[in-house]
Amino acid sequence: MSVNKVILIGNVGREPNVRYFERDQAVANVTLATTERGYTLPNGTQVPERTEWHNLVFWRGLAQTVEKYVHKGDKLYIEGNIRSRSYDDQNGVRRTIVEIYVDNMEMLSRPQQPSSAPSPTPQV
Repeated sequence: MSVNKVILIGNVGREPNVRYFERDQAVANVTLATTERGYTLPNGTQVPERTEWHNLVFWRGLAQTVEKYVHKGDKLYIEGNIRSRSYDDQNGVRRTIVEIYVDNMEMLSRPQQPSSAPSPTPQV
């Protein structure tokens, strides 16, 4: 049996989709973008930037944490396992989805805080 462990650092692509089932059990789905920067080869050939999108799945307490604190644009460090599943779409075409079931997450973005700058005082 092989284990498909993965570590990713990237940015959240949209607000998390969180669902609850069986009392307080939660599952959260998040898209994460990872980008490989472009570069120039010694011969002058330019290799463009490349972005990959990953489907993340969070369960239970980790899903509840995602619901409270993770937002579009946030930078995340995640560790998890790659899993794939297949299904037949409405046209009978076989589709495969690759997901990362997250075991560990660290938020790398600074928390959003209200501006601490004082409001301008109107001149009378």
